[in-house]
Amino acid sequence: MANRKNTVDEKVEKYINDLFADVGPSQQLFDLKEELTTNIKEKVADYQSRGMEEEQAIKEAVISMGDLRGLVDDMRNIGQDTAKQAVYTSMTERVSIAGIIAGVLLILFGIFTVAMLFLMDIPRVSAAGSGIFIVAGTALITYSLLTKETSKKYAMNKIRAALYALAIGLIMFGIFSGITSGYATGEAYIAVAATMVFVLAGVGLFLFLILTGSNRYKNI
Repeated sequence: MANRKNTVDEKVEKYINDLFADVGPSQQLFDLKEELTTNIKEKVADYQSRGMEEEQAIKEAVISMGDLRGLVDDMRNIGQDTAKQAVYTSMTERVSIAGIIAGVLLILFGIFTVAMLFLMDIPRVSAAGSGIFIVAGTALITYSLLTKETSKKYAMNKIRAALYALAIGLIMFGIFSGITSGYATGEAYIAVAATMVFVLAGVGLFLFLILTGSNRYKNI
């Protein structure tokens, strides 16, 4: 089953790469190819689940996408227009930087608030509760870094980046839940149980994303 899936993935990716073979590289092209590849793979899987053979399923999936020549022409024009690429990159760059700054500020706010409350005469579980800002800040930084285009890598698809942020957020929330539940109950096994559920879910999602990821490196 795994070999069959790899074969389908390779054929779909080859079709998409051949379709845009003469188009200059750009972040917009990378995003579009990712979207088209995902859509075709989903359609192929749907056709195969109905009993269709692999080759026929791929053909039907491609046909169902309609005429893509208009998209190819649009991407070709963008690939030749460095001004459009610069505007797109500049816009996404500002959004990513804003997210990184906001994430760092959330983490620092969480750290300072937790430290301040621990020094006050209040229950530790209340003090540890402010650690949720650290969890949120870490997830936001993860998303912002992955959706930032660099000189060597294209920005990641926003949905996939959000899933990575969710994975990291689950792991961090598991640690947060373990600490707060440990302080609330005074029982170590409850803290471990609270941590385990979210960390396992986060690690599972993280590994899935890593193992199914595509190459984002630019051919410079």
